[in-house]
Amino acid sequence: MSEAVTASHEVALAPVRGRDRIAVLDMMRGIAILGIFYMNIPFMAGPIAALMGDIRSMGWSTADQHVWQIIEVTWEGTQRGMLEFLFGAGLMVTAAKAMDGDGPVAVADLYIRRNLWLLAFGLLDIFGLLWPGDILHVYALCALGLFPFRKLKVKWLLTLGLAFAAFTAVGGAFQYAGRAETQKTYQVAVEKQSHGQKLNKEEQAAVKEWKDIEIRITGNEPFLNQMRAAEPPARAGNFAAYASFMWNGYLEIVAKGSLLFGVFEAFSAMLIGIALWKLGFLQGKRSTKEYVIALVLAYGFGMGARYIGTLERMTFTPIPKTLWITSELARLAVSFGHVAAINLLARAKPLSRIMDLFRSAGQMAFSLYFMEQIAGIWVMFSPIGMHLPGAQGWAHLAWQATIVVAILLVFANVWMRFFVSGPLEWVWRSLAYNKRQPFLRVKSPALAA
Repeated sequence: MSEAVTASHEVALAPVRGRDRIAVLDMMRGIAILGIFYMNIPFMAGPIAALMGDIRSMGWSTADQHVWQIIEVTWEGTQRGMLEFLFGAGLMVTAAKAMDGDGPVAVADLYIRRNLWLLAFGLLDIFGLLWPGDILHVYALCALGLFPFRKLKVKWLLTLGLAFAAFTAVGGAFQYAGRAETQKTYQVAVEKQSHGQKLNKEEQAAVKEWKDIEIRITGNEPFLNQMRAAEPPARAGNFAAYASFMWNGYLEIVAKGSLLFGVFEAFSAMLIGIALWKLGFLQGKRSTKEYVIALVLAYGFGMGARYIGTLERMTFTPIPKTLWITSELARLAVSFGHVAAINLLARAKPLSRIMDLFRSAGQMAFSLYFMEQIAGIWVMFSPIGMHLPGAQGWAHLAWQATIVVAILLVFANVWMRFFVSGPLEWVWRSLAYNKRQPFLRVKSPALAA
């Protein structure tokens, strides 16, 4: 092959910076990465057994109930949803020069190397910063298998992307039907018992199952009881015990299959993100009318289904719950609604300056994510930090999260005035490109003059 032909296949690879960045994507990323702290801080504060068992154990005042319900309806899981959509879009940005033919190997090489480093950072987050709820390693595992899907048509991306939600909905429907039958049999058994009548085997089994579920709802089961006994001394003792407890928390997540579930969830949403990118929906290329319609429909179904789900959970009884059917579909819908809302807010002149504050957070989201772990796990609730008490109540934890988020938002806007990227973004990019990247923000000669 001649040198001219070889040169024609060379690709100039470099991080997206400055004016080449899409502002609304940075805003979206910044809002999602800061918002995720509201979901993470209860696990950091503990007791974790309360979160996995009876949520009332965290505090259940009127304010706590309202805060818990608002977060569950509007935000829980949707920051992951937006980040997963953005991850899919990120593949399309990275692979833009690999869309013709088989594409240059350099792009795939960069993409794989970048995500292998992301996997390494995720493991550092788990075993170094002690955060068992890390999402980076999950996204890295998904991303390693995502590249071949970049050329699929939108209809297939959406079909595959919604398959996981459909699967959970079908499974939830079977669970709902089974519980409804148990409830019916249990009610008949209670009526017979009130009249001193003898129960048949099916009714006896229904009563036992119903009572067992009631016990589990209060968090009274062997695994949680074991964790409930182990957590206080780990948090109150030396740092080695604290670290060991956090590591064991991650190993329990893996053992229970939650890692595999998380990979399927994230990968499916990333496929939807690629589709939304191809449709121009993520990056603000659709009309205002289309975003308004999307917002109304997505929020209407998603938040409506989630609100009903919170009411079902707040009964603290074994009744059949529609949330088993709607949970993943509603999560994706509300995440989609947030994308529409952020695009609309970015266009609204009175609010554009406020939204612009989140651009800086989005440009250094990777660094902020690690800073949240440092703030929560090491500074606020660690035995070697402030050692704040757990079970402070949902409302109080939300206020603490708001203070941390506000500090990080200010920090991000100050930092990005002087630097091209966040500190960890700089490390990640330098490793991915095998070349030291620019760090300090340098004014152009024209601006300096």
